[in-house]
Amino acid sequence: MEWSSPRDAAMSLTDLTATQLLDRLRKAEITSVGVTQAFLDRIDKVDTTIRAFLRVDRDGALAQAEAIDARRQAGKPVGPLAGLPVAIKDVLCTAGEPTTCASRMLEHFRPPYDATVVARLRAADAVLLGKTNMDEFAMGGSNENSAFGPVRNPWDTDRIPGGSSGGSAAAVAARMAPLALGSDTGGSIRCPAALCGVTGLKPTYGRVSRYGLVAFASSLDQVGPMTRSAEDAALLLSVVAGHDPADSTSVNRPVPDYAKAIKQPLSGLRIGLAREHFGEGLDAEVERAVREAIRVYESFGATVREISLPHSKYAVATYYIIAPCEASSNLARYDGAHYGYRTDEKSMLAELETERRALEVAGDRDGLEAMDNALIRMYRRTRAEGFGPEVKRRVMLGTYALSAGYYDAYYLKALKVRRLIREDFDKAFEQVDLLAGPVTPTPAFKLGDKVDDPLSMYLFDLFTISANLAGIAAMSIPCGSSGQGLPIGLQLQAPPFEEERLLRAARMYQSATNWHTMEPDLEK
Repeated sequence: MEWSSPRDAAMSLTDLTATQLLDRLRKAEITSVGVTQAFLDRIDKVDTTIRAFLRVDRDGALAQAEAIDARRQAGKPVGPLAGLPVAIKDVLCTAGEPTTCASRMLEHFRPPYDATVVARLRAADAVLLGKTNMDEFAMGGSNENSAFGPVRNPWDTDRIPGGSSGGSAAAVAARMAPLALGSDTGGSIRCPAALCGVTGLKPTYGRVSRYGLVAFASSLDQVGPMTRSAEDAALLLSVVAGHDPADSTSVNRPVPDYAKAIKQPLSGLRIGLAREHFGEGLDAEVERAVREAIRVYESFGATVREISLPHSKYAVATYYIIAPCEASSNLARYDGAHYGYRTDEKSMLAELETERRALEVAGDRDGLEAMDNALIRMYRRTRAEGFGPEVKRRVMLGTYALSAGYYDAYYLKALKVRRLIREDFDKAFEQVDLLAGPVTPTPAFKLGDKVDDPLSMYLFDLFTISANLAGIAAMSIPCGSSGQGLPIGLQLQAPPFEEERLLRAARMYQSATNWHTMEPDLEK
């Protein structure tokens, strides 16, 4: 599909950014019901192909919008996002509504509470459109691991949108939602943002509450905004960021007014380019687009220098020890005993009895003594049937690395290397204000291209996982397109809790370019 600019005249409501919509809502030029209906109609029109949503709460969204309009018309106070629709990645709990993590294991799970970020959206009077598709339990980089089918990239529906927050990215790119929330454990906001041509920000670890985020890797997971522009990202981050006593990893420090601060330009900006991010394996078109973006910053007076992140070459190995270990621990709770999927017990008991009879006929006393009891059999069958292949792969990797005799050799050593990776960033930020580079090695690849090659899939996160290991802030902004019309993203990374600096730098770039305004032509 080709790039096309939004229409300047007679623009539909879904063409407008969140910031533009909010301005018109405040001026009473449009209503929340009208905005919500426009996005619901857009979902009906295009999501049968894209599959960005797992569930759309049409009635609930319209009811929220009607209530907000009534309060606004009555002159009563409304929240900072009053009337704006938001899509939510299905890894965040929503009270009484399905939260599946795109897994059969939680297909019918309805949590009794809201995630903190969801509660903050409600308090800000956002309209919750529904839950977006994702890689199962956020494990994947292509959104092909969803138990309910893959999401397709709006720019080319034969290609991946990136993962694991592919549904949120595709929903924003295809104009099905002006704002969306994703989660990022190793690049799961930034990679799909880059591949779908939207803006995505992974906040500093501890900046946004993880309470109610179904855990994949607890020391790496972070919730963040996926939007059309840096201004929209600032708007959404201002609402969801901040200390939460319910999350022990949440940091108690003031939240800047990102939406206000973003309009202030940065002067004397020092940008670092990590030489390790511009080597073998980087697609020529991606490198060209990224370097052209750097030249835009230079035109604003920024200085650019090469720096080194010497331990980044160990990042993939380090991540794929730490993340699976934490996943193994977190996913142990899904055993069919308390909530979530449980295997069919009648079938299981019948199978158990058939096996027992066969052993009795064979006179296999050892086999009979070694037979698992019914409870253990239920656990094993539940997990075998409820989890998909990628989740099983990572759970097995993590369980092995944590097992007796291997903990020191793998997990403990990975934690030491993680510290070295963080120190690399600390040293780099003594010399520069921001790091800039590619988000992904290539533009979006075809669906199915890497399904049988897990290592190749893991290496696709090569440039993003270090930020999670170090706990720093990072974001992706659109910076170009490939010869096939596929979006390319620029990654910006900043010291911990410098989201304001990231957003201001992103807006500087977007004020001089129009890549973030481009949209896929879904009429073809």
